[in-house]
Amino acid sequence: MRGRRRAALPVRRRADGAVGRSRSDRGRRACGGVGGHRPFVLADLPTAPLSRSALLRSADLLADGVDAVLIGDHPGARVQFPPSYRTLLLRDHGVAVWAGLNCRDRNRVALEGELAALADAGAAAVHCVTGDHTAIGHRPDAAPVFDLDATRLAALARAAGLLVSVAESPCAPPAARRPARLAEKVRAGAQVCVVNHAGGRSAVAEFVAAGPGIPYIACVPVVLGAAQARLLAAFPGLVLPPGFLAGILDARDPVVAGIDAAVRLAEELLDVPGVQGVDLGAVPAKGEEDATCRALATVGRALRG
Repeated sequence: MRGRRRAALPVRRRADGAVGRSRSDRGRRACGGVGGHRPFVLADLPTAPLSRSALLRSADLLADGVDAVLIGDHPGARVQFPPSYRTLLLRDHGVAVWAGLNCRDRNRVALEGELAALADAGAAAVHCVTGDHTAIGHRPDAAPVFDLDATRLAALARAAGLLVSVAESPCAPPAARRPARLAEKVRAGAQVCVVNHAGGRSAVAEFVAAGPGIPYIACVPVVLGAAQARLLAAFPGLVLPPGFLAGILDARDPVVAGIDAAVRLAEELLDVPGVQGVDLGAVPAKGEEDATCRALATVGRALRG
């Protein structure tokens, strides 16, 4: 991987002006910004729900391969610990947390409370999304809220003193309006954009060139077999490079092929001007969380050098 100078991500500061706290070098790096000659590596945190021990074990498996873990709300509306509680557990365990927060499950009062808790718990950043409707998850009995959307949530998160990221899907309709949508979120308070799976380098490069001048983090799928491929395919708006899954599933060792494919795609995306990092994502089948964390860490170490 060629050496490339990285512009720094914004500093997350509390309302009193102090830099957000963290007990590890990794946490201080995530809160204080990323620069130098290697990319910022964010990764999903595959783990069993509602288990403190499982959460911390997954974090231990990932810790030496990434700069921070993304604890997003599950797209299937799975019941799990609140983001602020997971952030506190992980921060006390020495892991920097990029905490996902959606508008599907909480009204604005609950969201304001969760943001305050995330700031107090020392979250490195908060990822603000509107959220998928509960009808497409496995909990259709839960009423969706949507009191706010990602743009208004980003404004609240910025006011809470948090580093704020938002998501955009360059290939989702209306594709032509996606850069303008992102610009609106930036005006509201977003500082970083996580670019959802968009099919490869060219689509990401076109979107970044048309978007506002902020740091971009590109999503990279890590697929280790047929079960994970089926789960990944259920994600709304998913677009992968041509032949990406076939090259993994047809290989003699899909795990090795999946890790190699993720590294190659990540390096291609990191060559896009404006892309300063990647988000390594994986959807493990039940019982495969530990193996998936090990694979994510392997990809991260390859990218971080």
